[in-house]
Amino acid sequence: MKLICTQDNFKKAITNSERIVSRQNTLPILNNILLEASKGYLKITATNLEIGIEIKIGAKIEKEGRITVPAKLLGNFSSNLTEGENMDIEATDQNLKIKNGSTKAMIKGFSAEDFPLIPQKNTEKALGIAITQLKDIFSKILISVAHNEARQELTGVNVTFGEKELLFASTDGFRLSEYVLKLNEGSVNRERYSELMEKTKNIIIPTNTLLELNRIISNNFEDGEVGIFIEEGQIFFEVREIKLVSRLINGKYPEYKHIMPQNYKTTITGERKVLQNALKIAGVFVNNKSNEVVLKIDAGENKIIIDTKSAEVGENSTEINFKAQGESQEIVFNLKYLLEGINVVTTNSLALSANSDSSPVAIRELDTKTGEPLNNFTYIIMPIKN
Repeated sequence: MKLICTQDNFKKAITNSERIVSRQNTLPILNNILLEASKGYLKITATNLEIGIEIKIGAKIEKEGRITVPAKLLGNFSSNLTEGENMDIEATDQNLKIKNGSTKAMIKGFSAEDFPLIPQKNTEKALGIAITQLKDIFSKILISVAHNEARQELTGVNVTFGEKELLFASTDGFRLSEYVLKLNEGSVNRERYSELMEKTKNIIIPTNTLLELNRIISNNFEDGEVGIFIEEGQIFFEVREIKLVSRLINGKYPEYKHIMPQNYKTTITGERKVLQNALKIAGVFVNNKSNEVVLKIDAGENKIIIDTKSAEVGENSTEINFKAQGESQEIVFNLKYLLEGINVVTTNSLALSANSDSSPVAIRELDTKTGEPLNNFTYIIMPIKN
C-alpha cells in the first residue's frame, strides 16, 4: 500500500473513527483501525461489533493494499501533525510508514485478514433527514434515555413510522421525551418506506449510535442530509463520505402514549430564561439527597413561587410572573429532571401544563407568532408525590 493524501482529511477521518474502536481486549483486533487503499481513495474503517464506521477520503494511490494499526496510537500521532502538508503513507511487511513534512514515523501494524467485516446495506435508502433537524432531535430526545441496562429497550430511542411523520421517543421511567418530525416528501423513498411500514411499526436505535452520529454531524457538517437505510436488525446512516452502521435493539418498547395527557387543568406560559434562572438559583439550596423543588402556581395572581429547602444549606424562595390559565396548584419536582427539560427548549417562551401533583406534567415550546404550545416536541415529567 502506498499513497498520498492531505493531513487535514486524514486527521478528521481518524478522529471520527477512533471513538468507535473497542476499548476491550477480548478481541485485540478491535483496538485497531483498518486502512484500505484502492481506486483513488483511502477507506478508513473501525468497529466494536455493535457500531461500524467507514470513511473515504480522496488520495493519490500508487499501490493498493490493506493494513490495520492501533487506533489510539494512530489518533494521537495524526492529531499533532503539521497542518497543510501532504502525507506520504506506505505499508510494507505489516509496518505503516508515514511522512508529514519533516516528521517521519513507523507504526507496527497487523494483518487485515483478521479484521471483522462491516455489514453492507442491501436495500435502497428509505428516507433522508436534514442535518439541522437531526441536531435538534438529538438535543431534545437523548436526555431522557435510560442508562440502566436492566431494561435494554429503554437504553435506546424508539422511532415509530407514520405515513406523514416519524415519532422519536425516549424514557427512563421518570420522564419522557417525544419529538414529532414531519416527513419531507422530497426526501422519502415512498416504495421502500411503505415496504418498511408493512414489516414493522417501529425500531429501537441504541443511544450510543445516535451519540456518535450526533458528534459526527456536529463536528463536520453545517447542512445537508443524512440518508437512512433500515434492514433486518440493522440501520445504516450515510452523510457524504461517512457511513455508520449499527445493530438495532431487539425488544418491545413500552406503549407510552397513554401517559401523555390530552387535556390539562392548568397551563402556565412565560419566558424560558426567567424560569430557568429561578430554578438554577433554587439548585443552590436544594437537598442533594431528595433533589426536590416545589412549584407553586397561583393562577389568580399569574405568578409562580419556587421553593427549595435544605437543612445543611438553608432555603430559597423565588417569585416570578407567568401567565396562568386554569387552577392553582402545588407540585413537587426532581429539580434535575425539570431543569433538563427546560434547558432543551429552543424558543424564548415555554408552556408548562399540569393536572395534579401526582400526574404527568408537560413542557412544550411556544409558537412565537400565536403564543400557542407547539406539538412537535413534548417533555413529560412525573412529579414527586408528597
